Amino acid sequence: MKKLIFIILSIVIVSCVQQGEKSKDKKSHQVAKYSIEQFYKNLEIYGGSFSFDESKLLVTSNKTGIFNLFEIPVDGSDLKQLTNSEKESLFAISYFPEDDRMLYSANKGGNEIDHIYLYKEDETAVDLTPWEEAKSNFYGWARDKKSFFFVSNKRNPQFFDLYEMDIETFTPQMIYQNDEGLDVSVISKDKKHFALTRSITTNNNEMYLYNRETKDLMHISEHEGDANYNPQFFDLSNNFLFYLTNEGNEFEYLVKYNVETGDKEKVWDASWDIWYAYNSYNEKYRVIGVNENAKTVVHVVDLATGDNISLPEFEDGDIKSARISRSENLMLLTVGGSTSPNNKFIYNFETKELKQLTNTLNPEINSEDLVAGKVVHYKSFDGLDIPAVYYQPHNASIENKVPALVWVHGGPGGQARLSYFALIQYLVNHNYAILAVNNRGSSGYGKTFYKMDDRAHGDVDLKDCIYGKNFLIETGVIEKDNIGIIGGSYGGYMTMAALTFTPDEFTVGVNIFGVTNWLRTLNSIPPYWESFREALYAEMGDPTTEDSVMLYNTSPLFFADKVTKPLIVLQGANDPRVLQAESDEMVEAVRKNGVPVEYILFEDEGHGFVKKENEIEGYGKIREFLDKYLNGGS
Repeated sequence: MKKLIFIILSIVIVSCVQQGEKSKDKKSHQVAKYSIEQFYKNLEIYGGSFSFDESKLLVTSNKTGIFNLFEIPVDGSDLKQLTNSEKESLFAISYFPEDDRMLYSANKGGNEIDHIYLYKEDETAVDLTPWEEAKSNFYGWARDKKSFFFVSNKRNPQFFDLYEMDIETFTPQMIYQNDEGLDVSVISKDKKHFALTRSITTNNNEMYLYNRETKDLMHISEHEGDANYNPQFFDLSNNFLFYLTNEGNEFEYLVKYNVETGDKEKVWDASWDIWYAYNSYNEKYRVIGVNENAKTVVHVVDLATGDNISLPEFEDGDIKSARISRSENLMLLTVGGSTSPNNKFIYNFETKELKQLTNTLNPEINSEDLVAGKVVHYKSFDGLDIPAVYYQPHNASIENKVPALVWVHGGPGGQARLSYFALIQYLVNHNYAILAVNNRGSSGYGKTFYKMDDRAHGDVDLKDCIYGKNFLIETGVIEKDNIGIIGGSYGGYMTMAALTFTPDEFTVGVNIFGVTNWLRTLNSIPPYWESFREALYAEMGDPTTEDSVMLYNTSPLFFADKVTKPLIVLQGANDPRVLQAESDEMVEAVRKNGVPVEYILFEDEGHGFVKKENEIEGYGKIREFLDKYLNGGS
């Protein structure tokens, strides 16, 4: 479950915040208060596939209130809407390699059964993977530009086979039948080799090399102890596979594997996990993203000289990703921070010109009124150092104390990061301090920290969250009796675990589609998670064995009679991961206690809310609930 992060309502952490600390340059600034509608007038823009002539970018945006396809000219002209879906979200995949046709993906109501669609230049769309119950995911273009790869579980609902789709006839051909529960990762440029992985536990997997011509499957990751392997790409010569691993190390580093000889060479490491790596189209550059202290640090390396390319710097954000065009003349930068939604910039390698393409923050909002997250650390019950991201309202002081929330990310295994999230800024803007905790078991802090909560959920990880209260109280600006807990998915589970197992620790709970019955959740995982099921059970417990006792004892639903504090629950009816029944039953059980409970159910959402109107309604209700039960009716 760690790698299949349910939802990362992302945020992060680093130094200590002094008691009552307050930015001096904000003291004289009168902070304006903004409505939930204003915060959700921000634009979300994802992706950025270059067109074949590199004149424009294909992106996904919720400008219309729901995600649709848009294009952005690289000359800085206005965003142009391409699709007009009013019911289902559409997510851009890519332009075609030699024309303006496009691919996008969509599902129904958030059910995660994704299909791949062709969007034609005449503005009509065709479902290229029209198998009703099958999930299909894009896996990249062939080097010869005549086809693309995708995986689908249409043959067997439990496993994903690899297909190649000819883009003239749009006839798919299966090129790898997956009968062993492996996961295809990357494909060589000559289509001869595939790198695959097999999950053992959430801390340990194996890597294989498949030869399409000989049908040989070679195990290439023999190792001792726990190690993860994450294939990234094959080079142009087809002789080398590059992959990430933490074999013999706390953090993941980049390795080059010789396909012919089996020799391995470490080519890049850091004191943090490398998240991703790729070579540009003609291998002039290598792009490496490092998960450094809750934010991404991007390196672009000139492969001819080995030198790092100097990248632009930004005052109100960091570069999160870099995508280099096929000509290797242009680079698309995604830039954002905790006070700035992600924006797109184009950088020209030759002229050094940097051009901003988007401005996603609602112009009605003054960015100076927002609060930058600060990375902090505190000690937990056993002395373990816990990282977190802290947001303190501008007007909070020893004389003007404010209520607070402990925020728990999704997962298990997610990470609170220094990223913009409108709900956090909305709550902080209305005088709620937030501590986004990276409890033990979170990603980004080494494999030892990552596995510390295995088979101990609702115990040691919950204690880490409870000890976050100590940090909040020690700032001197928090009302110590007005601290709540909030989270989505796994974070929602932690909310309910807190209210049931430690009912006196938090004043209120906000549960956003959280697990409440591990027995049902683990028995009802989608069939396409089959390759990961054993790893999931190894971490969480196997509901078909004597582990069922442990899972019962860590499921808040069976202890709902202990809840005494006000609760609000948000749920999507189409959620395939945390079923609606999880929230229905929890709400019914807690109401029997005579405890105030509010329940918001969205019939057209899944695991995570993507429609603006639902975000505005649901997240607005959260603040109303907090104002009533955590902030004394302010």
